[in-house]
Amino acid sequence: MKVGVAGLGTVGTALVAQIARQQAALIARCGCAIEVVAVTARSRGKDRGIDLKKVKWFSDPVALAKSAEIDVFVELIGGAGDPAKAIVEAALASGKSVVTANKALLAKHGVKLAALAEKRHVALNFEAAIGGAIPIVKTLREGMAGNSFERIYGILNGTCNYILTSMERDKLPFAECLKEAQRLGYAEADPSFDIEGHDTAQKLAILASLAFGSKVDQSAIYVEGISSIQPADLAAADELGYRVKLLGVAVKTPKGIEQRVHPTMVRKDSAIAQVMGVTNAVTVDASGINPLTLVGPGAGGAATASAVLSDIGDIARGVRTAPFGCPTASLTDVRKAPMQRHEGGYYIRLLARDKPGTAATIAKRLAEQEISLESIVQRHAQGDSDTAAKVGSVPVILITYATTEDAVRKALAAVGRDKVISGRPQVIRIEKN
Repeated sequence: MKVGVAGLGTVGTALVAQIARQQAALIARCGCAIEVVAVTARSRGKDRGIDLKKVKWFSDPVALAKSAEIDVFVELIGGAGDPAKAIVEAALASGKSVVTANKALLAKHGVKLAALAEKRHVALNFEAAIGGAIPIVKTLREGMAGNSFERIYGILNGTCNYILTSMERDKLPFAECLKEAQRLGYAEADPSFDIEGHDTAQKLAILASLAFGSKVDQSAIYVEGISSIQPADLAAADELGYRVKLLGVAVKTPKGIEQRVHPTMVRKDSAIAQVMGVTNAVTVDASGINPLTLVGPGAGGAATASAVLSDIGDIARGVRTAPFGCPTASLTDVRKAPMQRHEGGYYIRLLARDKPGTAATIAKRLAEQEISLESIVQRHAQGDSDTAAKVGSVPVILITYATTEDAVRKALAAVGRDKVISGRPQVIRIEKN
């Protein structure tokens, strides 16, 4: 089977090397030889550490996508628009199966591209777009095809998980841990796409479609990043038996599909709380079985190339399935569950003014919204970033029983109007494990 590869960055070069190295194993497992016969990239003369002497070079990626010399087209250029979109469309339209690691493209145009693949009776595989080497797409689409999904959630961004791990371990503020992540190459020079949750949201949109048979709709996701998290929050979480993670969560509710990305407290004894550093994890709740958690490297050349090659191997075996698990014509529009109706426990950290009546005022506003408290912790001011320059304020931590997002927002807005707190309250949702 002849493969054309568009994009020879970290993943593309790792893929070419892995295919060359695993020739005998691929023949045994897939029933035929797999060979990279053509490539395209920005720079032809760059030394990539792989042998391309026998590989045809295309300067035009669209020409490669349409070429009769290849059977499968691999898109590793990235980006939601052209040239990635144009070349994938060209390959599918010309009757070639496509493998991509492009989450941005799928989050924006996935349903349209899947419909084109179905029309041409070819594959559109994208295991590498979510969770790197974690086989979550195959798990949802094929391995658990007979299950009814209730919830799927996970750590889908290694940059954020590394930063939160470092903050907890080293007791350092967010800015310092971000700087270290950039130095190590885990975070981009402009890290906003990762740390503000948008990378996780793109991946969650695809997972929600696979799990619930809905159209991919990133706009239906509530997104909140980790830049507001402070060491005080992680210390409090630890004392209370929790750990803070940036999670992408999709839940089937009577009101619709609730999709959200935000910092979340998870119990330290849960499987997902043990996932540290740049590692990713996804937990699947399905009817009739205990939650299933898949853990593995979420990025990196070798890990992502492994997932791409797995998709190529499926095509070589003749495996064809609807890209999103069911025909695009049967995918439903997302019935978005409003975030205000989210129900669960909450961690709330306030800087309460140290004067008579403050506690009673806060309690009154919570009671007005029928919010019950599981615990209240008052801390002494430490003089750190949380309390510096907050003369006369005392940190107070509240843990609520299950309540609604709307109730919490209304209660805190009323507390703010009462002028009994300093600064903005910190709110972190608690995920039931």
